[in-house]
Amino acid sequence: MTEVNVSATPTWHALDAAAVVAQVATDPQRGLSEEDARGRLAQHGPNRLAEVQPPHKLLRFARQFHHLLIYVLLAAAGITALLAQWVDAGVIVAVVLLNAVIGFIQEGKAERSLLAIRHLLAPRARVLRDGRQHDVDAADLVPGDVVLLASGDRLPADVRLLDTRNLRVDEAALTGESVPVEKSVEAVAVEVAIGDRLGMAYAGTLVTQGQARAVVVSTGGRTEIGRIGHLLETVETGPTPLLRKMATFGRVLTLVILAMAAALFAFGTWVRGYAAADMFMAAVGLAVAAIPEGLPAIMTITLAIGVQRMAARHAVVRRLPAVETLGSVTVICSDKTGTLTRNEMTVQAVVVAGNTFTVDGAGYAPQGAWRGVTAGELLSPAARQLAQAGALCNDAALQKHEGQWTLAGDPTEGALLTLAMKAGVDSAALRASRPRLDVVPFESETRYMATLHRAADDAAHVAYVKGAPERLLQMCAAQLDLQGDLQALDTGYWQSQIDAQARAGRRVLALAQVDLPLAHAQLAPCDVQHGLTLLGLVGIIDPPRDEAVRAVAQCREAGIGVKMITGDHAVTAAAIAGQLGLADGGTAAVTGAEIEACDDARLRELAVRATVFARASPEHKLRLVRALQAEGHVVAMTGDGVNDAPALKQADVGVAMGRKGTEAAKQAGAIVLADDNFASIACAVEEGRTIYTNLRKVVAFILPVNGGESLSLLVAVLAGVALPILPAQILWVNMVSSIALAMVLAFEPTEVDTMRRPPRRPNERILSSFVAWRIGLVSLLFMAGIFGMFELALVRGASLEEARTVAVNTLVAMEIFYLFSVRYLKARSFTWQGVKGTPLVLVSVAAMVLLQVAFTYAPPMQALFHTRAHDVSTVIEIVAVGFSVLVVLEVEKWLMRRLQP
Repeated sequence: MTEVNVSATPTWHALDAAAVVAQVATDPQRGLSEEDARGRLAQHGPNRLAEVQPPHKLLRFARQFHHLLIYVLLAAAGITALLAQWVDAGVIVAVVLLNAVIGFIQEGKAERSLLAIRHLLAPRARVLRDGRQHDVDAADLVPGDVVLLASGDRLPADVRLLDTRNLRVDEAALTGESVPVEKSVEAVAVEVAIGDRLGMAYAGTLVTQGQARAVVVSTGGRTEIGRIGHLLETVETGPTPLLRKMATFGRVLTLVILAMAAALFAFGTWVRGYAAADMFMAAVGLAVAAIPEGLPAIMTITLAIGVQRMAARHAVVRRLPAVETLGSVTVICSDKTGTLTRNEMTVQAVVVAGNTFTVDGAGYAPQGAWRGVTAGELLSPAARQLAQAGALCNDAALQKHEGQWTLAGDPTEGALLTLAMKAGVDSAALRASRPRLDVVPFESETRYMATLHRAADDAAHVAYVKGAPERLLQMCAAQLDLQGDLQALDTGYWQSQIDAQARAGRRVLALAQVDLPLAHAQLAPCDVQHGLTLLGLVGIIDPPRDEAVRAVAQCREAGIGVKMITGDHAVTAAAIAGQLGLADGGTAAVTGAEIEACDDARLRELAVRATVFARASPEHKLRLVRALQAEGHVVAMTGDGVNDAPALKQADVGVAMGRKGTEAAKQAGAIVLADDNFASIACAVEEGRTIYTNLRKVVAFILPVNGGESLSLLVAVLAGVALPILPAQILWVNMVSSIALAMVLAFEPTEVDTMRRPPRRPNERILSSFVAWRIGLVSLLFMAGIFGMFELALVRGASLEEARTVAVNTLVAMEIFYLFSVRYLKARSFTWQGVKGTPLVLVSVAAMVLLQVAFTYAPPMQALFHTRAHDVSTVIEIVAVGFSVLVVLEVEKWLMRRLQP
């Protein structure tokens, strides 16, 4: 057995085929022997990616409890159990378990990205062993195996091509290129990007046309896909902005609650001289009042509602916190093909002798005019002949299904069929009247395709040729003028037009024809080698989506930077960026080679400044995302290929394409776009901002309730009077009324100026100074209302149970009116829309009123919560106190608006 050190020569594309064969010690005609293959399999291992054992399900479930606020809630449940309030303790535990189960389901799939990549390797392969063809398991391939490839095959390993015939490979999963790449056997320079290594084909890519014989040079983890898998292993996903803020908030809240409870215990025992046991229970009651038991549940529900909203706008959320993170995004790094563009090749320009037409429309739908033709005027004869030639020298077919045009065949040929239909040519009728007699298929060596047809007048046969413009210029002797008359070929003119189209980022094709005698029933390459008449050029590109242009403008208006990171060519990327409004059309793209030359400090500067990055490898994309994050940005990354997976996982929000994206990209992303459309990202950002705003409203609603309860208990202990509300009654308010009312805030609609605001700072606290001020003010109002009505009832001679019932109902009434105020944190609530609210607001208020009626008047509830019935006058007073809270807050909003510059 011959040992082969394949790692010693990683630049296979820079070696010629003979050198590669010698390096891997194989016979290109017979392949390896079975004995040699077995030995190499033992040396290099099977051709599969190493499996990473995912964490055990119990461990993943246990990790859902590793949050400080959850610890506080569990402590509250334990304390409540010590108070013998078993039902209340059970409710808190149920809330904690609900949060853990939701987190386990939503976040438990994060490590499946490696598994998805593993499935990309082809299951079977045709190899030469001992001079005979064998169909073997792809896992048994070894370096040195000679594989046979045909159209439709998925590459089983990284291979160096030895012989090719008309070979094209779809490498979009690795490079992001819009069209399949024509392959050859020539060596290229060492430093070229992966998309330009024409003599190589990589595992996981797809043969779309032709045949080839190739030698395996890398298997398993040493392939390009394996290398990307290693990159994925190095990416550690950090907490989202929301989780970071909630962790900080939980720590602060815990310290405040513990400090208040400790201070109360110390004051009561050392100053008032109360018994330590009594003061301990009082401190426990204060802690129960201060802990917002319902907040985690409401936050989870708010995020879940956001998931449903985003799904309605074609964004499927795989990880719950990503919903909010989208709202704080400051930079979106987008792939080009299929996301910003349609992934449908379109002819945008037609050049004939003496004129250039601009063609409207995008995609394969035949909608759009040839600009340069006035209304009522027909196309020039030269332009019409070019359109007919494009339809006849063509193997593709377009079909309309359920209002959508679909392509069967090569994207470039599909663009030519659409162009012909825009010119008024009925391709099906034309092909029927002028049937194809013979064909010279496209070969990567000749770089053209030719078809033979009967002429329209049946006086001769006509051969139509399309191909690389440089090649056809060598084959042409004349050109058609606008009127269809022959004239001498102006090579300089055509070369300048080719250069102009290339600078615009378009792929250029030339079309020509030659008349042949009727005796030519068959077409040979020699028939079209010279003497052709050039009809013109077409400039083809994958155009931007119209909605993507609008979405980019919307994101930039919202203060979100948009950057294009693609594996496509620099000229094409810069041209598309100019059409999208990302950059001046003349702005050059930063290439992968330039990224490679940058150290981390220089790359951070470049990542912030530049907007277009081309020929980017998976490492380049990953480095760019990390560079932007190092500069303090919250980054959303879009992608569809295996090459995008590491960057998708590293980004704060990875957005994968649902239609044309690979499974690896979908598993690495936190959000999947069902329509592969950049505009859906802008919609998702809008929803994310709405969700964060609604979360702030929830926090601003729930915390004052707890603050008012805590302050009421604190004042009662300090004053040496009875508690105005019992712990069980507090839990009723916190877990029933507060949740019922706060729930509707999760459904609040998007505010009109949401996408005109700049992104909030990544380090912005969830309790901003304004929200903290509002919480403090409302807590004091709630305390005054609770304690005031409690003492007033006692002064009037009510029993302690009646006074406490008044205090609880006053608290709920203030909550109801505060709900109408908090829906607009700064805007006026005294408007018709503010008064009537949404249907959910009215339903929630009605449900809360019914619950409080039961709480107050139903005998079982009276027995459970120690409540007593009210008379009508007391109810009116309670409602008046609740309404006064709304009035005070409206005055405060008015003053805030007046004082703001």
